[in-house]
Amino acid sequence: MNPSATTALYAQRRARLAALIGAKGIAILPTAPEQQRNRDGDFLYRHDSYFYYLSGFTEPKAWLVITGDGKTTLFCQPKDLEREIWDGYRLGPDAAPAQLGVDAAYSIAELDARMPGLLDGRDSVWYPFATHKGLETRMDGWLGSVRARVRFGALCPEQQRDLCGPLDEMRLIKDVHEQAVMRRAAQISAGAHIRAMQLSARMLRDGNEVREYHLDAELLHEFRRHGSQYPAYGSIVAAGANACVLHYRADTAPVRDGELVLIDAGCELDGYASDITRTFPANGKFTGPQRALYELVLASQEAAVAATRAGARFTDPHDASVKVLAQGMLDLGLLDRNKVGTLEDVIEKRAYFQFYMHRTGHWLGMDVHDCGGYVEPSEIGRVSERKDPLSGEVIRDRPSRILRAGMVLTIEPGIYVRPAEGVPEQFHDIGIRIEDDAIVTETGCELISRGVPVEADAIEALMRG
Repeated sequence: MNPSATTALYAQRRARLAALIGAKGIAILPTAPEQQRNRDGDFLYRHDSYFYYLSGFTEPKAWLVITGDGKTTLFCQPKDLEREIWDGYRLGPDAAPAQLGVDAAYSIAELDARMPGLLDGRDSVWYPFATHKGLETRMDGWLGSVRARVRFGALCPEQQRDLCGPLDEMRLIKDVHEQAVMRRAAQISAGAHIRAMQLSARMLRDGNEVREYHLDAELLHEFRRHGSQYPAYGSIVAAGANACVLHYRADTAPVRDGELVLIDAGCELDGYASDITRTFPANGKFTGPQRALYELVLASQEAAVAATRAGARFTDPHDASVKVLAQGMLDLGLLDRNKVGTLEDVIEKRAYFQFYMHRTGHWLGMDVHDCGGYVEPSEIGRVSERKDPLSGEVIRDRPSRILRAGMVLTIEPGIYVRPAEGVPEQFHDIGIRIEDDAIVTETGCELISRGVPVEADAIEALMRG
């Protein structure tokens, strides 16, 4: 997309938000702060997702103010040639209106002085609740300055509203531009998974030592080689039994011939995340027990994919996946029918939880666990209660979100077999997860991450190459 079209896209989003907050509303949004890593160094900076969604601006120390009449004011760092020598180029307030399409821009040093004037005469102020430390206190100070002038005709906003609400709803449906970026991010990530798979098999064939960090390095290399700015999250590269740790991070553990490797990794491209998991034999050849569990997880994913379409509920893919996994656990002897009963009993009592303890997906977008409610807004008043069969806790359920075209979610069933009494030994320490990124369509879903193979035979063929 050319720069002028991109600028127009952000302006359209701001206009939509202005309409949502009302003619007399005002929205105030800071970007993310810089984070200190150690003594005099910061972590690599990453902007706030909401802020970027509305502006496309990636510099730190910036604020957006959007009023209900559609006017946008940016506060940003001023030009400072000396600091730019050390820290990099700054756009500055003078250039911001033309480049970003905002109506006015000022130095961040003027924020406190100008904000009471911007708030005066507004009936509601919208800002993100509980996401920026100290924001509520700062807001109290600005509002206090307005109240101090009510005898002189100032009007102070009477309502404070959470800006995350309308922005979450806006971000939940991805437009054509967003979908195109996410397809490219998934394509890059798929290539990185292929590189890691092939390296593992090649190094083992050559008699070299392989460690998790070798495969992690391949992922990072491929991400950056194709223009990704960052990994979307800390890559999981888990060899052998480490795959049974859901949030394991790539470490120093050896990758052994005959074991499986689980890689959960995705890049971030132009502000949008990808999220792919593949599990593969380190040497390129599944053993019998490994293949049996792998094909069970793949069948459960296929069931979840078939259940993902506009009009379905967000929980439908999970329910479809659980049904297949639970039946497979009974068939393979992971669960003893004499103890757990029928398939319906396994699902009702959540007996499968010993081997499958997470949900089958989550929203995906600018954040890897993207914003957006999981309850259907039109049915939020319908509440039912049930007792969890494992914890005994009373759970309050509301109807799950109805999927709509343009929503993007992951589909990621898994199975994790830790050694335990009654669990067949040939399955011990095997962890498998298969995850793809799906754009919901009217008739089904588009899997945008299948640039990396998923069938067991295709993985083996790839790793022989």
